[in-house]
Amino acid sequence: MYRARDQVENEAWLSELQQAADRLELETGARSRAADLFLTTISDIDDPEDRSKRAVAAASLYAGSLIEGDQRSQQAVADAVGVARLTIQQRWKTILEEAGLQPPSW
Repeated sequence: MYRARDQVENEAWLSELQQAADRLELETGARSRAADLFLTTISDIDDPEDRSKRAVAAASLYAGSLIEGDQRSQQAVADAVGVARLTIQQRWKTILEEAGLQPPSW
């Protein structure tokens, strides 16, 4: 779980996450889940250059869309956030597991 302070400190990233969700035309549930996953994961990251935050935002959007049944392709999410598809591929399962969720087995 994340702290309220994490939400305040990452307001710019949450805004960027929402803008990417707009580009992907994600439903409200997927957006909310992605923000929760982002904040839960980001609270453990200390990256002064914020490279990890962009990767976590992308993977959180992908995972959030999967959980909420509003799935988008890894490539579509990568394009919307501005990362490589491989970045999402390498992180999304870990984000789900850290949130206490079971990734799909396909």
